[in-house]
Formats: sequence, structure tokens, C-alpha cells
Amino acid sequence: MTASLPPSHHAHAAPGWVHRARALLWPASTLPSRKERLRAAFGAGIGLLITAVVCHALGPAGPANLWLMAPLGASAVLVFAVPAGPMAQPWAALGGNTLSSLIGLGLAFSGIDVQWAGPLAVCLAMACMLALRCLHPPGGAVALTAVLTHTTHWTFPIFPVFTNTLLLVCAGAVYNSLTGRPYPHPQGAPGSGRRDLGTGPAEPDALSEVLRRYNQVLDVSRDDLEALLHETERLAYRERLSALRCSNIMSAPPITVQFGTPLQEAWNLLAQHDIKALPVVDRYQHLVGIVTRADFMRHAQDGAQRTGNEVRAMAERLRALLRPTPGTDSDKAEVVGQIMARQVRVASADRALIDLLPLFTEGGHHHIPIVSEDRKLVGILTQSDFLRAWSRAVHDGWRQG
Repeated sequence: MTASLPPSHHAHAAPGWVHRARALLWPASTLPSRKERLRAAFGAGIGLLITAVVCHALGPAGPANLWLMAPLGASAVLVFAVPAGPMAQPWAALGGNTLSSLIGLGLAFSGIDVQWAGPLAVCLAMACMLALRCLHPPGGAVALTAVLTHTTHWTFPIFPVFTNTLLLVCAGAVYNSLTGRPYPHPQGAPGSGRRDLGTGPAEPDALSEVLRRYNQVLDVSRDDLEALLHETERLAYRERLSALRCSNIMSAPPITVQFGTPLQEAWNLLAQHDIKALPVVDRYQHLVGIVTRADFMRHAQDGAQRTGNEVRAMAERLRALLRPTPGTDSDKAEVVGQIMARQVRVASADRALIDLLPLFTEGGHHHIPIVSEDRKLVGILTQSDFLRAWSRAVHDGWRQG
């Protein structure tokens, strides 16, 4: 007696096979925008039209009256749709097509049977194009065309092959540049990549090692690949930081003082907790100001005469500022409210952390009080807190990668 599978198994087997077959056969959705697709298609048509008109005007001087070769259509696809690719660059197009035509012409002259000469022509063309760094896929078709059509006219590599390709490349240089796609596109040598980030898995040396191990032809320049990796890193860091809110990394509860807190007590709090700022709140925890070490130093310096030993003099003036004045009358500040800054930049607890980046990097802020919806102080965010969060986001990204 044989066991049979449950009906549910048969019901779900077919969709699974279909899904896997589709994943293998159907390309991923990585097409450029509709505007870019139209730009490339229109450019290929214009380039081929210019080439055809000029070469037809030159006369049917080619073998068998051939003035426009069929593989040029494939060259147009590369030059106009992939203008940044190494296989579409002028040397690749001109060198690949012309070199392949010479190889095809030679095998057509050899008298070898077509069924052997055709594959041999493509094989030799590919080997030569790879060796001379002018790999251009239509070149294989040029070599095969010469064999299949029994082309033995010595002008074939010059006209139509070289002439067709030269006109197409010139048209591509003008059209691509005018439509925002620089052509020819610079092809950086190994080790010449961008080093603007200076960190991360896309370091130039590491990228060179990865490409060496991959050991396959890529139709993207090394510099472009490195730029894409760097941009991916930036977006990934921004995405991770965008998910963070001020409440996720702020120091809470914050150490605070009130308007009437004596200066000596506030200074002791700064030293005891090794911090640079103290938010000043009222009895309802609403922020009314902030006092920093710089505020103490500035008030200690006010009205003082410069002396030879500035360090000792500053220490004396600071001690004098912190020392309480007996009685009710005083000619100096005695409490925090007299030296604090009243204009304070704050942020809400649910604000995205990435929004505060300009404040820390360009605005000169070192600490930002964090307030709740009802404007009560709930924490404080320091430059050190922000840098630690950034560091964790970067290193988490590396580990995930």
C-alpha cells in the first residue's frame, strides 16, 4: 500500500514551481524611468538615421553593396541606452567592431567550412577584444556576419564597419551629452576610486579585492560601481537614523536647576556629573533657560583686569563669583537665573533624530533640551549622544551587510 500526499500538497505545489520558474526567467524590475527609456530609444533612432544617411550618400562601395551593417543596431543599443557602460565606450565600439571584422574577413578568406569558421570567428574575436580591453558584444556579430556572407572584400573593415561605427559614436557623443548623459564616460582605473566617505565596506582597496574574486565581466565602470555603493551606504545610514527619535537616545531624567539655585550648587552639579550644561526649570518642570560652563566663565571674566597669569587670575575670579555674598545686597550674580541664557533651542521628544544633524554639525549646538507635548522638560540631547547613535547606526549597517 502506498501513501498518498494530502490534497493540500498538490494544491500548493504548482504555484511554488511557477513562482520559482518566474524568478529564474523573468527579469527583476530595474528599468529606468519612462523619460530615460524614451531618451535612449529616440537617440538610437537618431544615431542610426544619421549613420544611414551619410553612409548611403557615400555610395554602395562596400562588399555586396553593403553600406549599413546589421550589428550596428546592437551597437546603438549600447551607445544610447548604456552610455556609461565600459562596453559602449568609443574604444570598445570602434576597436571591437573593427577588430572583429578583420578576424571574420580572415576566416572568410581561409576557406574553412562555415560551420567551423563561424564559431571560430566569434571565439577569436572575443579573445582579442578581451585582451585589448575593447569588449563590444556586437563585435561577435560582425565577425560572424563576415563569415556567413562570405565577405572577402578588403574594404569591409573600413567601410561599412569602421565608418558606420565612427558615425554612430560621434552621434552618440553629441546626443548623450546634450541630454545629460556624458559620453564618452570616464572609466576609472583600479585604485582611483572616490574616497569621500573614507569608511565603510566600499573602500577602494576592498572593492578591488571583491571585483578580483568575482572574476567576471561587468558592464559598469569601477568608479560608477563605487559611487553606487557609497550612495547606498548614505541612504541606508539615513534610513536607520530616520527611524530614531530624540526620545530614543536622550539622557533622561535630566539634571536640572531652578532660577534661584545658588551658583556654587550649580557649579558643583556640573563638576560632579561631568556635564557642560544644566537646564533651568520652574516648579512645573517647564524650561525657562539653560546655564553652561561658558556662562560661568563669561560672568567671572566681566569687568576684570587682565594680568600676567591668566589661568590663576581666572580661577580667582571664578571662586569669587561662586562665593555667596553675605547680606542682602550684592554687586555680582548670586543665583543661576542671573547668568543663564533665556533663549534656548529645544526639540520635541518625538522629533526625528536626523533633523537635528545640522544643529550639531553646522549650528554649533552641543546640547539641546527635549520637551514633551505639554512643553515640560523630559530629557537633554548632547552632541555625544548624537555621535554615539550615529556610530551605532553605521556599525549596525556594516554587520547587517
